[in-house]
Amino acid sequence: MVKPKVGRMFLATCVGSFFILIVYFQNISRSASEQISGRNSFSVKSGRSPLQTLQENDQLEQSAVQATLQGRRELLEETCRTHTHKRRVLSPEDLRHLIVDDKHKLLYCYVPKVACTNWKRVLMVLTGDGRYREPLAIPANEAHVVGNLRSLSEYSTAEINQRLRTYLKFVFVREPFERLVSAYRNKFTRSYNTAFHKRYGTKIIRRHRADPQAEALEKGNDVSFEEFVYYLVDPQTQREEPFNEHWERVHSLCHPCLIHYDVVGKYETLVQDSRYILKLAGAEGEVKFPATSKSTRTTGDMAAKFFDKISPFYQKKLFNLYRMDFLLFNYSVPAYLKLR
Repeated sequence: MVKPKVGRMFLATCVGSFFILIVYFQNISRSASEQISGRNSFSVKSGRSPLQTLQENDQLEQSAVQATLQGRRELLEETCRTHTHKRRVLSPEDLRHLIVDDKHKLLYCYVPKVACTNWKRVLMVLTGDGRYREPLAIPANEAHVVGNLRSLSEYSTAEINQRLRTYLKFVFVREPFERLVSAYRNKFTRSYNTAFHKRYGTKIIRRHRADPQAEALEKGNDVSFEEFVYYLVDPQTQREEPFNEHWERVHSLCHPCLIHYDVVGKYETLVQDSRYILKLAGAEGEVKFPATSKSTRTTGDMAAKFFDKISPFYQKKLFNLYRMDFLLFNYSVPAYLKLR
């Protein structure tokens, strides 16, 4: 078992046919020979891993982007210390959202509705050995095909341990209710998402609509946002099964109080944060993060219109459900909520 040099212990124990992972470390210490004394805003050294480069740059005069990202990391750690009191155990299933790029020593926890399609495309270019050259030339559905990218859950215990200790770990987050409204719009108001309509829409209508019509019960294609909210806050929902990943909380998908993320990117600063990560990885010459269209993007003003129809009682219940994501990633309570 590999032991971290400082901080909390990382334990990996075989149990039958699977392993368990327990809360681990902060940053691994750096030897004097790994530290550098020059002063500039960014340093990428030949032969350095992205994590080593980040650690070295933390000792230098920081750019505005570096300072912002370090602030996010420190706030996340402080919030975890304040609000996490029990040691949580991770299973292989918990690591399924962590995508591995062994060539560039990157671990990316993907969060649906936070530019994860484009990040998966970028990683397919980086790990594809020349098969892919332009991210946007990769069809969106191909980016989500199981097997095109490797998940950390596929590795052995020792390999997982080593990657968590030495690879650059990053995640992108988004204002929780904008992400939630984006998920609703995409999965329940688009005619092509018949699988979601059948899988979730019919259940939501059956449970939360008074006197539903036969066609709605069969197709599930006209779920209102209010009905979606009722479904989310209904205790029976999570007793039956976990949330779908498109509306699951980020802290439940990526476990940021157990896995020490080196970079917390935000959807609101997507371009500059993505550029910074690719620079750390020395991959700027290989791929550029795709520019995205803003014409259909869910905004705060759009989210406010959806929440205008939700009663204060259910607004508060929903906020409590997503409260940890607001706290961990420093998002303010939306002004449009009526929580009192």
